[in-house]
Amino acid sequence: MNKKVERNYLEINFLKELKDSSNYSEYHSITLVNPVDFQLNKFFYKNIGKNHHWIDRLIWTDKQWIDYVTDKKVKTFILKDKEDLAGYFELIFHPDKNEVEIAYLGLLEEYQNKKLGSYLLSTAIKNSFLSKPKRVWVHTCSLDHKNALKNYISRGMKIFKTETVFL
Repeated sequence: MNKKVERNYLEINFLKELKDSSNYSEYHSITLVNPVDFQLNKFFYKNIGKNHHWIDRLIWTDKQWIDYVTDKKVKTFILKDKEDLAGYFELIFHPDKNEVEIAYLGLLEEYQNKKLGSYLLSTAIKNSFLSKPKRVWVHTCSLDHKNALKNYISRGMKIFKTETVFL
């Protein structure tokens, strides 16, 4: 594939900059996956990523998945709609830089376009700031959901770098 992709890197430096979302109901919950379960990460990565060209991890072995999710710097949270899996996010803590990366964040297709993405992102940002980092950052690209960039900006994140890549 030789496709032009616009990639944006965004950050938020203080929790007070978060424009929180209240787009959820008593039926929604977000919890830390504990104990870790690589099958959950693998499931969400494959099912959410299939429409957004998430391909890097498709070649990972189970051992690579296990090594990743058991790394103490990685935390996975899942969104449930009642008891059904709806979405997730992965946070990677970078203690050497005192920052948190929102590595992956997404909703299963049947839960998209219901304003749950803003709730999921708000929760990811709040959980990131629990470790008191100097910043929380993420990158998104033109292959991600059409509302992804708008959601990040609406929550108070600011673009600090843009680039064009060809995939």
